[in-house]
Amino acid sequence: MIKLIYGAKGEGKTKQLIEAANGEAQTAKGLSVFITDTKRYMYDLKRGVRFIDVKDWAIAGEDALCGFIKGVAACNSDNEYIYIDGIARIAGKELKDLAGIFYMLEKISNDNGIVITITCSCAKEDLPDFVAKYA
Repeated sequence: MIKLIYGAKGEGKTKQLIEAANGEAQTAKGLSVFITDTKRYMYDLKRGVRFIDVKDWAIAGEDALCGFIKGVAACNSDNEYIYIDGIARIAGKELKDLAGIFYMLEKISNDNGIVITITCSCAKEDLPDFVAKYA
């Protein structure tokens, strides 16, 4: 399952994502992973959520991000939740150009039973069709 948190910049999407990660970490039977491109929120997450700053791993571009997420999903068979804060920003593309990564995320989610929650800066009416189905 893919969940989407959307809205304009500054509307509190990251805060919602952190609250979701912290809340679900309390009842999760598997691992939770939080992926972002800043260390700003590292200490806001509960200890049960693995924090990953993609800048520490030199992730640049959509292909690198896809490979990285696949690696995160593959490294532990008990991943239950993956949270991605600012997918377009991390990929270095506009949301409308990320159909491939959303297809890949859906496949990872369905094949492995991982709930993936993503934030993106976009108004609901401006969401591309391949993203809007998750809103």
